Amino acid sequence: MKAVILAGGLGTRLRPFTQVIPKPLLPLGEGEPAMMEVQIQMLKQHGFDEIYVATNYKSEMVEAFLGDGSKYGVSLTFSQESKALGTCGPVTLLKDRLTEPFLLMNGDILTSLDFTKAYRFALDSEANFVVITKEIITPFAFGKITTEGDFITNVEEKPDFKFEILSGMYFLKPALFDLIPDDTYYGIDTLIKDMLAQKMKVGRYLMHEYWLDIGRVNDYEAAQAAYKEHFKAKE
Repeated sequence: MKAVILAGGLGTRLRPFTQVIPKPLLPLGEGEPAMMEVQIQMLKQHGFDEIYVATNYKSEMVEAFLGDGSKYGVSLTFSQESKALGTCGPVTLLKDRLTEPFLLMNGDILTSLDFTKAYRFALDSEANFVVITKEIITPFAFGKITTEGDFITNVEEKPDFKFEILSGMYFLKPALFDLIPDDTYYGIDTLIKDMLAQKMKVGRYLMHEYWLDIGRVNDYEAAQAAYKEHFKAKE
């Protein structure tokens, strides 16, 4: 089984940490593994043994740190962009190797997703593209009122908002390479919009497991605590 991990971002929201270390290599605590090492270990547990790492920023450091994957029990291959290609464009550099359905995921995600179950869902789906989604709850800081004319008819104290979002993980089938332009900046959002405009089916798999996008400093702090709670105990 094959997977592509996007590891080329600058990580600007995690500065100053990422001025020295690329985001995927940030350790999840003192003496703990790096974010991407945890991802690789999770993928290995679910049968993904051929993993491609799409790099750009500090690519030499990422490749030197991870090596050929033998220490994780997988095969690691690195693909370096000569220019930014977005969240979808990097897969075109690997299309000769991605000849079967594969997982594409961001390199800054910490998750306990059952990848096996999600992969089987994608294989059985009529869609060539399956988006893994996550429902998040965002608290609202103010009391919400309902009115009629000049009168209040109801009040709801600090309600929560629920949103279903892109998790940064996707399953793609090789037929999609006919849609994704080569050597062009092309994002996942653009792919979704292009497919919908052409009346093509876009699959959706709603995950319920733990998920965290490590994009900001407070997320990085949360990830270190989450690693101990959700991952380290299972080793």
